[in-house]
Amino acid sequence: AGVAGLVSALMLAQQGERVTVLESAPQPGGKMRQLLVDGAAIDSGPTVFTMRWVFDRIFDAAGTSLARELTISPLSVLARHAWADGSRLDLHADPLQSIQAVAEFAGPDEAQRFERFCQQARLVHDTLEGPFIRSPSPTLLQMARALGPSGLRVLLGMGVMPSLWRSLGQHFRDPRLQQLFGRYATYCGSSPWQAPATLSLIAQVEMDGVWSVNGGMLQIAKALADLGERNGVMARYNQACTAISTSGGRVSGVTLANGEFIAADHVVFNGDTAALAAGLMGDAVSGSVSQRPPSNRSLSAVTFSMHARATGFPLVRHNVFFNRNYAIEFNDIFNRQQLPQEGTVYVCAQDRTDSGLQPSTAEKIFCLVNAPANGDRVAPEAAEIKQWELNAFAMMQRCGLTLEAETQAVVRTMPQQFAQRFPGIAGALYGQATHGWMSAFARPSARSKIPGLYLAGGSVHPGPGVPMAAMSGRLAAATL
Repeated sequence: AGVAGLVSALMLAQQGERVTVLESAPQPGGKMRQLLVDGAAIDSGPTVFTMRWVFDRIFDAAGTSLARELTISPLSVLARHAWADGSRLDLHADPLQSIQAVAEFAGPDEAQRFERFCQQARLVHDTLEGPFIRSPSPTLLQMARALGPSGLRVLLGMGVMPSLWRSLGQHFRDPRLQQLFGRYATYCGSSPWQAPATLSLIAQVEMDGVWSVNGGMLQIAKALADLGERNGVMARYNQACTAISTSGGRVSGVTLANGEFIAADHVVFNGDTAALAAGLMGDAVSGSVSQRPPSNRSLSAVTFSMHARATGFPLVRHNVFFNRNYAIEFNDIFNRQQLPQEGTVYVCAQDRTDSGLQPSTAEKIFCLVNAPANGDRVAPEAAEIKQWELNAFAMMQRCGLTLEAETQAVVRTMPQQFAQRFPGIAGALYGQATHGWMSAFARPSARSKIPGLYLAGGSVHPGPGVPMAAMSGRLAAATL
């Protein structure tokens, strides 16, 4: 009952299928979760709502509308970015405001380069949206045919598929802007030094709009679950699935942890495909997808869900505090497989608006720092974790932000906890890392190697993130 499973169930019920959703957790959402901290419900998974059109189409197909099912508000400040030298840069929903902000931040020449970067990001986005993002199972040859000469010229115009970091170095002279836009690689759980330059299209995704969801992101999952049940979906929570069975070479049903067997003509697996390959759903379906090596794991994270007082910095809803050496951060994570000495910190201030005005009481704060997907290893010693936390909070203080909370008002989640909640992936939160320009074609499609077994979620095409996972659910339903 993550977003992909909920969308797939809803779309199949719309086609008249009898659908049962099985979920081990007590409620829908998957990685889209809230934690109750000091009496406050805090979004502690995905926090950014983009690509609204994906959900408009899903709700429209179900005979309703997003506006009827959810209350969302557009943000005029997409994100506030800060550095230890005291500099800050806001990106805005209004492109002209962003250009002006960059001019004041880094000078008029850099603002012109930013404008050209935005033009290229839109071109890449518009070029790849149909042939790749919306395609059920793109291959290199199929995409080349769909792109045609004009589309291929766009991609070749970026160079011979350079890394995102190298491409940004050709766009910007100010290293802070290279760092800011390099962060888009982490949206796919990847390193800017290894991710393809085509991920610059994420800049266009954000410029197309960022919204806040009244009641938190979990309301999206709840709305999809409610709509599914109104359309006949049977939802069974607290029901862990231990095996997917086959008969005569095709899927025949699933077995629950309590021993109950549920016969099924088709099964949509909305989980990381690495769990299938590892045999966690039984030997019968372990060959349904190819195994991927641990070196291909995406980022994990260390998160802090807090009910805290924030002072010294005008937080907006989405904020990013950058460290002094971006390269060391990703070397620590991907090469040394350790918590970064000083990681970039994302802060979602869930009670804030675009004004940046400080609430008079403690507020809901969610902090995320990138970490290696090593949740299958023993966690670091408590003293090491404490020192790492102090480094992260000291880095935010150098940027101007002080967070104060009582011990009981903070819940920390390490890669080890993510590994327990989502077995088989060692805490990797985005499927496989998008490293190298061919990696986009390495994700499985909705159709597995076993008849009757279909795949959905952030580890399959078109990729991680709430809207992409929702699209994968729709593709799985359509393929079935």
